[in-house]
Amino acid sequence: MKILHAAFSAAFFLSALCGPVQAGDVTLMSRDGQVQVSGTLLGFDGEFYRLETIYGELTVDGSGVTCEGPACPSLDDYVAEIRISGAASMGAVMMPALIDSFAQRNGYTVARLKQDASHEDYTLTDDQTGKTVARFFFRLTNTDEGFADLLANEADIVMALREIRRDEQQRAVEAGMGDITGPRRARVIALDGLVPVVSPQNPVRSVSVENLALAYAGRLTNWAELGGPDAPVTLYAPGADTGLAQAFEDRVMRPSGLETTADVRRYLYGTDVAQAVAADPFALGFASYAETDRAQVLSLRGDCGRNLVAARQTIKTEDYPLTAPMFLYVPARRLPRTGREFISYATSSAAQLVIRRSGFVDQTPELVALDAQGDRLANAIEAAGTEITLEDLKRMISVLGPRKRLTTSFRFEAGSARLDAQSRSNVIRLAETLERGRYDSAELTFVGFSDGDGPALANQSIALRRAEAVRRAVLDAAEAFDPDRAILKTDAFGEAMPVACDSSAWGRLTNRRVEVWLK
Repeated sequence: MKILHAAFSAAFFLSALCGPVQAGDVTLMSRDGQVQVSGTLLGFDGEFYRLETIYGELTVDGSGVTCEGPACPSLDDYVAEIRISGAASMGAVMMPALIDSFAQRNGYTVARLKQDASHEDYTLTDDQTGKTVARFFFRLTNTDEGFADLLANEADIVMALREIRRDEQQRAVEAGMGDITGPRRARVIALDGLVPVVSPQNPVRSVSVENLALAYAGRLTNWAELGGPDAPVTLYAPGADTGLAQAFEDRVMRPSGLETTADVRRYLYGTDVAQAVAADPFALGFASYAETDRAQVLSLRGDCGRNLVAARQTIKTEDYPLTAPMFLYVPARRLPRTGREFISYATSSAAQLVIRRSGFVDQTPELVALDAQGDRLANAIEAAGTEITLEDLKRMISVLGPRKRLTTSFRFEAGSARLDAQSRSNVIRLAETLERGRYDSAELTFVGFSDGDGPALANQSIALRRAEAVRRAVLDAAEAFDPDRAILKTDAFGEAMPVACDSSAWGRLTNRRVEVWLK
């Protein structure tokens, strides 16, 4: 009876359970028969019931009650059901690979059934007992549809190529799903990048972000304006309702104050865009780094002559400015145990090799020595002047020289002191790595860098404060970490080692960062 009473009191702030069952009237009775409640069964996750009752929606611990009624689920033959909806580019290759790996680690056999072009089912069966453990139902469409399914209570997990919009977030709160923007709810499982692409026949090999935006706004219409032949520019893009296209609007068009012209040839998938661009010598398109096919990827060019190239390492560090995190969004409600175990696995370090083999950029930290960063050092020398002196550069080399840079970096949202989505994920990952003892007896230095806008002394002070803020965030997240096991320090060199040109907003945003150097 205490279990039932406790479940009732907690139920008003617990949200919907997954593992959908056929709705119907049931009665839950405490083991001693003293307390009962009746209502419409909305869900059962193998452990908890969810009912719509005269008291509102209640969540009740199944271990303390018996269930009576035609809709009562079988406790012995319960099969977890997890509904996943959203970006097809994530669900086509990466997620199936993760399910296969997860099943293999747990001694399950996977059976895949393709229902139609957008629906696939995966059934997991225990190799020892022969019993079905779980079913994963995938709906492969786009990020918009994934969030719509979640808000309609038709999905438990969203695959997203962009962050949740403010209106979607508000509707999720109103639906009792909690704040799903937090680091435990918005999980970055892999990384990708937005890359401009052209045909291999096109001689152009770089483009500025500003000119890319002008082209898609219909204001640059001839390749001669982009350093190419005298020929009209034909624009290609993924569908406007895809996460990739929306990320392009957020990262390229909106900061430029421009809107994409209607004169764009759109395709459902990024691979289709890349294939169409590769076949058209006068095409300009954008695709994900993992889906460029035979198209030629353009580097991003700054006015100062620095080019930023999309590569696995530059996407990990966000030195490439159009990095695109790939999310799993999980609302504040209880998944079945197998679903929780899968989410934990998909966001673990063990899953990163699977993600990398799927063609996407993993988040496993890598070490890069200072002498392997020739371009960055060249930029530091080029940027030196009256404010950044030779002595400043010598101090930077003396501090960083004995150390190696982790590809785990931290950057901030435009015009904000808030870490961006990838960096918030990096905080959790670094904290978990510290808790596991990976850096015991090591020295980690959080090093702040800034753009060159303003006095150098003030920029160095701001960069140091950012480094200290990131260090605190990591320590706050690493609740089980003993600070005596490793040394965590901060330092800053302000504008001394720029990555991109300061002449553009995206370049300044790229230069404002906190790096982690290991000794």
